Amino acid sequence: MTWEAGADLLVVGTGVAGMTAALRARELGLRVLVVSKDSVSAGNTSWAQGGIAVVRPDELDPGDSLSKHVEDTLTAGVGLCSRQAVRQILSDGAAAIARLRAAGARFDAGADGELARTREGGHSAFRVIHAGGDATGAEVQRALTGAVRGGGIPVLEQHCVVELLRGEDGSVAGALAMDSESRPGVLRAPAVLLATGGLGQLYAATTNPDVSTADGVALALRAGATVADLEFVQFHPTVLYTPGGPRGRRPLITEAVRGEGAVLVDVNGQRVMAGEHPLEDLAPRDVVSAAINRRAAETGSEHVFLDATSIGPGFAERFPTVHAACREAGIDPVREPIPVASAAHYSCGGVMSSVDGRTSVAGLYAAGEVACTGLHGANRLASNSLLEGLVVGARAAEAVAKDLCCGLLNRKPVGEFVQPALAVVDRELLQSTMSRHAGIGRSEEGLAAATKALDEAAVVRPLRTREAVEDASLLMTAQTLLAAARQRAESRGCHRRTDFPDTDDLRWRRSTVFRLDASGWLIHTTAGIARTAA
Repeated sequence: MTWEAGADLLVVGTGVAGMTAALRARELGLRVLVVSKDSVSAGNTSWAQGGIAVVRPDELDPGDSLSKHVEDTLTAGVGLCSRQAVRQILSDGAAAIARLRAAGARFDAGADGELARTREGGHSAFRVIHAGGDATGAEVQRALTGAVRGGGIPVLEQHCVVELLRGEDGSVAGALAMDSESRPGVLRAPAVLLATGGLGQLYAATTNPDVSTADGVALALRAGATVADLEFVQFHPTVLYTPGGPRGRRPLITEAVRGEGAVLVDVNGQRVMAGEHPLEDLAPRDVVSAAINRRAAETGSEHVFLDATSIGPGFAERFPTVHAACREAGIDPVREPIPVASAAHYSCGGVMSSVDGRTSVAGLYAAGEVACTGLHGANRLASNSLLEGLVVGARAAEAVAKDLCCGLLNRKPVGEFVQPALAVVDRELLQSTMSRHAGIGRSEEGLAAATKALDEAAVVRPLRTREAVEDASLLMTAQTLLAAARQRAESRGCHRRTDFPDTDDLRWRRSTVFRLDASGWLIHTTAGIARTAA
């Protein structure tokens, strides 16, 4: 190894969850080191448009309450949320926003001077706060990055974590990493927080940036942790459609546009969501995405339209990011409908963790999109994700401080670690395979074909570059997602099986849980975790 660094807490990822955890850990007196494989702001947080769902702290709003937010979240999660986790995370929302504002975040205000609130799909009330119109994530990232930099917390940019280090007792002891020149080094820490974001790059079309390559899921699996509900990949109903558009990230048309009155219509001008759901265009995302795909197929088109002309001239001020993307594509959303299609957006599953970020491996914590806390269930409620990152990031830092104080974490150094060699697959082949067989419409035949194709194309290569690390992460996560999707023989939330179109609460109102055995084989735990409405 050519270099080395150490801390009490190693935070892997610089989005909302990771930066929040770093700030809280520093407040608690911990030595913190933050690692980003790219620039600080390269992750998903900066791209979040809609906002943060949070009720008023005093619950004086006659149209809303914490209980209503909880019920909306449970409804969207279609029976797989943990009611306890939902209530714990959402009840911490007001305090989390107060801390964020204290860190310098500025949110849009209404005419009364209070925080402006909008409504998104699945929400029964106007409770989503936002910044810069549709640039909430960018403002959150700006404030947190400024606070971390101003607080003197060291951040290693362009440093890729290759593998987690573990002591003789199996607990985490740091990480093997490489710098911008691919030189290997060791980051020693008794606690590691995975805040690595999502897995959108499993698919050819996604709202996620290039860095969202499922690194945290693969790192956790190889460290012995369990993952749950990976089959539940939320496809955002409305990304900007352009014929023959590029692979990779596509511009998001925030759900808040529909919250302000926009409606979906097909190529013939007929309403898409009329009669599909009581909330019509503000139905949960799985319902809207499925309806869009179905109507597009029925009309022989690759897209539908989002008609936002009723919003009028104020569109550009309320949604500057969306307006700029549309104008760049030659579309004037004030005067003409926006062509939209669905794309991979958010992973509802991930590394199994408590609301305090603890996982099944001592010293390993997870927060944000990479984690599965029980908040999202089978389908995430819009704008609950930034809130989860704020709340669980802070709680995870507090858990680390407590576990260190109680002597529960391993401070013994580990010896040298050899860079691993793992299976990889050509990324374009993987993305096209997953998009074809593991998108919104799935079947045993397609999932089996995808599994076979990836298995046959896999080759073992040493992880000596960031690209190799990402490709290994994508393959391992794809294989786990396919196994989970084949296991769940029903349709629920954002997991839709054409050969099992119905929801089966008797057999499948539980999480699908996977881990690697001692030989590195993926195994499904027989029981899973039963979810109840109580």
